[in-house]
Amino acid sequence: MKRKICVITGSRAEYGLFNPLLRKLSACHDLRLQMIVTGSHLLPEHGLTWKEIVRDGFPISAKVPILTPGKDTAMGPAIASAIAGIGPALSRLRPHAVALLGDRYETFAAAVSAFTARIPIVHIHGGETTEGALDEGFRHSITKMSWLHFTSTPEYRRRVIQLGEAPGRVYCSGALGVDNALGAGLMSREELEKDLGFSFDGTTALVTFHPETFADASPARQVRELLGALETMTDLRVLFTMPNADPGSAEIGRAIRSFAAGRPGQRAFFASLGRVRYLSAMKYCRLVAGNSSSGIIEAPSFGKPVVDIGGRQKGRVAALSVLHCRAERAAIVGALKKALTPGFSRAAAKAKNPYGDGNAASRICAVLRGRVSAAPAAAKKFYDL
Repeated sequence: MKRKICVITGSRAEYGLFNPLLRKLSACHDLRLQMIVTGSHLLPEHGLTWKEIVRDGFPISAKVPILTPGKDTAMGPAIASAIAGIGPALSRLRPHAVALLGDRYETFAAAVSAFTARIPIVHIHGGETTEGALDEGFRHSITKMSWLHFTSTPEYRRRVIQLGEAPGRVYCSGALGVDNALGAGLMSREELEKDLGFSFDGTTALVTFHPETFADASPARQVRELLGALETMTDLRVLFTMPNADPGSAEIGRAIRSFAAGRPGQRAFFASLGRVRYLSAMKYCRLVAGNSSSGIIEAPSFGKPVVDIGGRQKGRVAALSVLHCRAERAAIVGALKKALTPGFSRAAAKAKNPYGDGNAASRICAVLRGRVSAAPAAAKKFYDL
């Protein structure tokens, strides 16, 4: 009997990370892939990215709408809607395990749904810290509901064990994002420029800025500081991508759209680039800036300087190619200028990525084939150090 693995995804970034594992699971003769799609995948303003999943050839077993198109995200009602919708979907699909990645609120809701149904949870990217986001609490809560764990670094594996998880169920696989960076079939520069209608001539920054959900400063204020800093960098070409569907994302999106419209030949804004176009843009840009985890995890594999702004990623292991700065105009300008110096660019090109070697999907799939059974999740014992 094929064992059914149900992958639940709620955002374009998470799906992009899942992609190499989805391909491995689809190719396994003894496993059957299911997918539940929710969150921003179903929103027009975020590019209706569920269509990308279909184009990639993966089966969508259920769609669970939890967000209202055109309105800012309210996290509490979205969590309630996700639990109300994902629970019945799991009852219908009856998977032998649910695979979750990361730490977003819809991922937390999916974990609650699977945990209460006694479906074993496979959690990827546990043990990390992001002090500037509510994701910090969601992530560790998901860890405590999960049966198998795949961490991106040895340090994060130790932290999951510190949370009381038995070492025999915690594997250091590396990050799936590195699989994408090293193994995805990327576009040529000419193909990408033609597709986007945007030139990478000169100095181009790839910028993604999400709401910092655990910060005192409002998203509107923080994005004003970022855009004010970029305004002073008159020779910098800027390619923006849409923020996640978090509280405050709508005002960030409006501010960036307006900023990009001011210089259409020098600035461009896309709701969703998709996995291949985004990674291709990372390959051909001069630097990566903002507060996305992709700057921490994927960008070092391309040898790119990274300016990490604010506290959203604070606490994560980072390569030497990553510069951290406050979400303040002067600090951002200083970090951008340092990242563009020839010396720092050379150092970034040589920096080692601490998130693995590009074989995470193979390691995860091998463990799932050996450890996922038809039995419901058993009670766990707390592992004392």
